Amino acid sequence: MKERITITLDENLISQIDKRIDGVDIKNRSQEIEFLLAESLGTHIPSKAVLLVGGRGTRLKPLTDKIPKALLEVKGKTITEHLFDLLKKYGIRDVVLCTGYLRDKIKEHFGDGSTLGINITYIEEKEPLGTAGPLKLARKYLKDSFIVSNGDELKNINIPRMFRLHKRKNALATIALTTVEDPSHYGVARLDGSRIIEFVEKPSNPPSNLINAGFYILEPEVIDMIPNGFSMLEKDVFPKLAKMGRLRGFPFAGQWFDIGNIERYRIAERKWKGITQFEEDEMDAG
Repeated sequence: MKERITITLDENLISQIDKRIDGVDIKNRSQEIEFLLAESLGTHIPSKAVLLVGGRGTRLKPLTDKIPKALLEVKGKTITEHLFDLLKKYGIRDVVLCTGYLRDKIKEHFGDGSTLGINITYIEEKEPLGTAGPLKLARKYLKDSFIVSNGDELKNINIPRMFRLHKRKNALATIALTTVEDPSHYGVARLDGSRIIEFVEKPSNPPSNLINAGFYILEPEVIDMIPNGFSMLEKDVFPKLAKMGRLRGFPFAGQWFDIGNIERYRIAERKWKGITQFEEDEMDAG
């Protein structure tokens, strides 16, 4: 709920605010002032992130016979540490790791996260629970808006900008979207502005080339929509939210690499540039 107020500002401040209005992400002075206040108060980003690192990585065998894919390295760092770098770039330091396959090795490697400058809480899947099921186990830690990221992709996303869209549009879930030449291997979104009006997992006839980048901002209410046991956000939750009009998409043009199989992993090893401090190349999302 929003409340109207009247404020008086120095004309030089107003001039600086006006320069930030781009007509797309920020459409007026009120939005920019609200964002600046949220940034100053530390409420412009979610405070917690959930990383899904419990998969067996069967398509990465034999690399994952004795090493969980969360600990595979790209450019001298584990895949998970690159995700930590993205979160830390924006001051997010509370991380929930949802573990399953070879979870003891993951816990032994990262510990409580203090050596990496983060705070890690572990969730243990006794059996595979998909991309949605682990969130039910983590429910007590997720009281406000939170991030969920797949653990087998590398990505560089402007999280505050994505969160701004999420809040401005009153979304229950916002999906980061990227483009690929052949979207039929991924979850594909069709947009009306930023609203996802259709979300289809691995379609034979894709409605667009915008695919799910495996990075989401969710509200806690979404967890209550997840069925018990094994369940998938992509199949069991997102299509329902799209029908409700509460699912938004955030197209971005930053780096994104899927590391789901050996071939894609080798491509990431060659091309990933790491988390750059000043990458601001996200696409517009209205």
